[in-house]
Amino acid sequence: MKILVIGMGGREHAIVWKIAQSPLVELIYCVPGNPGISDIAECPHISLEDDFSHLADFAETRQIDLAIVGPEAHLANGLVNVFQARGLRVFGPTQQAAIIEASKDFAKNLMIKNSIPTADHQTFVDADAAISYVKSLNQPVFVKADGLAAGKGAIPGRTVEEAVTAINRILVHGDFGIAGSKVIIEELMVGEEASFTVLTDGDYCLPLATAQDHKMSHDGDQGENTGGMGAYSPTPVITKSIEQEIMETIVYPTIHSMKTEGREFKGVLYVGLMITKTGPKVVEFNVRLGDPETQVLLPRLASDLVPLLNACVDGNLNLCMTEWKPETAVCTIMASGGYPSNYETGKVIRGIDDADALNDVVVFQAGTKRINDKIVTDGGRVLGVTALGIDVKSSIDLSYQGVEKINFDRAHYRRDIGYHAINRK
Repeated sequence: MKILVIGMGGREHAIVWKIAQSPLVELIYCVPGNPGISDIAECPHISLEDDFSHLADFAETRQIDLAIVGPEAHLANGLVNVFQARGLRVFGPTQQAAIIEASKDFAKNLMIKNSIPTADHQTFVDADAAISYVKSLNQPVFVKADGLAAGKGAIPGRTVEEAVTAINRILVHGDFGIAGSKVIIEELMVGEEASFTVLTDGDYCLPLATAQDHKMSHDGDQGENTGGMGAYSPTPVITKSIEQEIMETIVYPTIHSMKTEGREFKGVLYVGLMITKTGPKVVEFNVRLGDPETQVLLPRLASDLVPLLNACVDGNLNLCMTEWKPETAVCTIMASGGYPSNYETGKVIRGIDDADALNDVVVFQAGTKRINDKIVTDGGRVLGVTALGIDVKSSIDLSYQGVEKINFDRAHYRRDIGYHAINRK
């Protein structure tokens, strides 16, 4: 098979790394890719602007057998629709289905309509009305931009003052652009967060291994919300009984209700969860693999990924099963200093090969680019250092061994990735 992966981050590096191991695959392209991806796939320069027609032309000309869309923005902008209109096989939801991530207001209304457990909320387009609401509540809330904000549009309002500041950032100052045309005020749920991911062909859903992300920028879940500072898999907070409850009360009702709405969902449904005392509740839906969750899930996946993706496209996922390695995986994100706010790029990165040379360690590149013969920083989240170990403690230790071999100016990373699992044990 000839496969085209669309994206340039750590998630896409992990996808390319995994499918390169498939005996079904003869050639991989990735657009636009990154320096790490270019070591295992061809990364042609193709415009992703406008209506994705240049990319579809490429897929037709090169007789691509399967395209895999990584970033949520491309899904929300209809890349899958463009490929399907050309008769091209593509993995991912259509624009109509991707709205479940592209609009938190839509997702909330869908959950309420179908009795899917989630936090109480109100939606506002007027800042004064939103501020009056949080003042009347006088309790901790989450303030969320309605649209896509690169994983950074959810701001904790632990106090009324913090909530008011967040509302002004979104609705008044326009920090998130058009994504902030609406704001969702949501109760601050108490519990432990976890990531639950399924593959679906629109009817059948196949759960992947569990994982837990670390969203906040600093140790102890302090600081600003980010796209994710690290992850581990599996997470002990999701037991077998909780997994069954998630499938029965969240996943299948969501997939079935989307079909009822005329928005058949095929691809990846990622459910961000809060495991509360009264059971699992939805924090958010994503329509693609998580980042950095992908960097811990795929190294643990013993099965060939490609047949699973084909089955989602072809509608026979019920014939598939997955096999998982017993090891624990931990990914530590190395970010640019200042992320997720202001940060500088162009810092020379040293030591990636040294970290990669460690047994059971793989470095997934995200915000990087090549200048002459050097790899430099080119984004907020720069690298994901993933390690496999016999348990979470050994995986954590090995991941940080890899981190210590890498350096670039003002590199920032959390030093407590996986601590929830350690504390639980």
